[in-house]
Parts: sequence; C-alpha cells; structure tokens
Amino acid sequence: MRDRLALILIGVVSLAVVALVAVLLLGHAPGRGGRADVGALPALNALLNGASAVLLTAGWLSIRRRRIPVHRACMLGAFCVSVLFLLSYVTYHAMAGSRPFTAQGWVRSIYFPLLITHVVLAAAMVPFVLTTLYRALGGEFARHARLARRTLPIWLYVSVTGVVVYWMLYW
Repeated sequence: MRDRLALILIGVVSLAVVALVAVLLLGHAPGRGGRADVGALPALNALLNGASAVLLTAGWLSIRRRRIPVHRACMLGAFCVSVLFLLSYVTYHAMAGSRPFTAQGWVRSIYFPLLITHVVLAAAMVPFVLTTLYRALGGEFARHARLARRTLPIWLYVSVTGVVVYWMLYW
C-alpha cells in the first residue's frame, strides 16, 4: 500500500513538473505578474547542471568503491541541486521566456537534436529520479540499484547537455 501511494504521488508530481515546464516553454507570455532581473539565471542554471553532473559522477565512483555514506551525500546533493535548477529554470522562463538560437550553418544541425534529446530526457527523468530516490530512502537497495543503473547515465546526460546547450546558446 505504501509503495502504491508513493508511486501515485511520484506520478502526480512528475506530471505537474512536466506540465508546468511545457506551459512555460510552449504557451506562456513571459513577464506577466511583474518583471525582475533574471538575466543571470541561465548562467546559474548551467552551473547547477554542471554541479549535478559532478555530484552524480562522484556518487557513482563512491558506490563503486563501497563508500556508501559518500555516495548517499553525493546523490542527495545532486537531487537538491537539480531541484534548485528546476526552480531557477521555471523562474527564468516565467519572467523572460525562451531565448532563440540565432547561430547559422552546420551548428544548427547539432544544437537542435541536442536540445530535443535534452528536453525529452529531462522530462522523462523526473519519475525515474524520484522513484530511485524513494527506493534508496526506503531501504530497498536491490530495487534501487537496478533502477539506478538506468537512471544514472540518462540523468548524467541531461546534466551535461544542459551545460552544452547553455554554452551553445549564450556563447
């Protein structure tokens, strides 16, 4: 019963997060409800994505070395940094909207597939990250490890490509 309730809650939270981001990216007029200087948030978002990638890598290395307390700290840190990223990302897009990619030529054929895979996998990762975390915190380590083997590489890809997308868009 506890698992079922948790999985329903994870599903509801996941759908809410994905729906909010979809509305902000696809059907929102930015700046309603007041204007704030949010120009520094994209750089902060890239920094948070980079920190997540570092923490995920350190967490993976730690569990490989059976350093469980370090692994736990790194993975909880990666989760917290990712939540901060999401809050910052939502704030930026609510206030400023999206920045168009203006580069021309061959780089467009790299940027858009990278962006699309980044966005789709980021949305898909929400329930997987939450479920992986739930299983670990609940002491279901065998089930946690099975799911984490699939969750980690995709979460890492999303974190790294977040930095690359920022770099391509702002540099």
